[in-house]
Amino acid sequence: MKEHSASEKNWRSKIFKIIYHSDTPAGKWFDLLLIIFIVISVLTIVLDSVNELHIKYGSALNYLEWFFTIIFTLEYILRLISIRRPMRYVFSFFGIVDILSIIPTYLSLFFIGTQQLLVIRILRILRVFRILKLVQYTHQAQMLTNAINNSRHKIFVFFFFIATILVIFGSLMYLIEGPENGFESIPHGIYWAVVTLTTVGYGDIAPHTVLGRIVASFIMLTGYSVIAVPTGIFSSELNEEIKRTRDRSRVCKTCDLRGHTQRAVYCRRCGEEL
Repeated sequence: MKEHSASEKNWRSKIFKIIYHSDTPAGKWFDLLLIIFIVISVLTIVLDSVNELHIKYGSALNYLEWFFTIIFTLEYILRLISIRRPMRYVFSFFGIVDILSIIPTYLSLFFIGTQQLLVIRILRILRVFRILKLVQYTHQAQMLTNAINNSRHKIFVFFFFIATILVIFGSLMYLIEGPENGFESIPHGIYWAVVTLTTVGYGDIAPHTVLGRIVASFIMLTGYSVIAVPTGIFSSELNEEIKRTRDRSRVCKTCDLRGHTQRAVYCRRCGEEL
């Protein structure tokens, strides 16, 4: 019994290292293969939505979809049996994404041709989010995450300020233009302010009065300056994060190579002891 338990624990540990650790050769190949399958499966869904391609190659695309669904199902099962607390994975963000990307294909066996199923099948696009799991293994991604986290308060205040401006200008345009010019309510005015401030300009609602056009011109000019503010905030925090990372990294006294982690013992360029 002990040998059987040790053997089971051993193969589960190997599967865990392959699936959850990308710092091993097997783990890197697994992640690369997973990305390829994800991209091709999403491409299959996109192509199948084109009516001409669906008529000509619908059967082949359906076989491909079932192939990827089976692969992702096996991957999901292996993830569950290789970790100590499978329920944590089941209710995690990526666990929910994984199950949502699998279930619709099996539901198609029971709800073929229903309009509701088409909505559910779109959820399979969420497979592409599984690629994001690989970012936790890159140092650069960690720097970006820290920069976003450090700038979130400033960006929140900025967007709150923008939301206030949109409400004010939307209400103002409703008073100036009125329902007769397409501004049927304050929400319509706010919608127009959002479209104008972001320089999208659909043109479905436009001011007709002189005063309304003056206000619109002011919002358009404001839009160009507004777009640059979040970028500036994030860029500033990213530069600060880069400086902090350089300060935390160890420097080789022999070749002056930076970027060694705190646990590093030898220089990765010249091999000298740090």
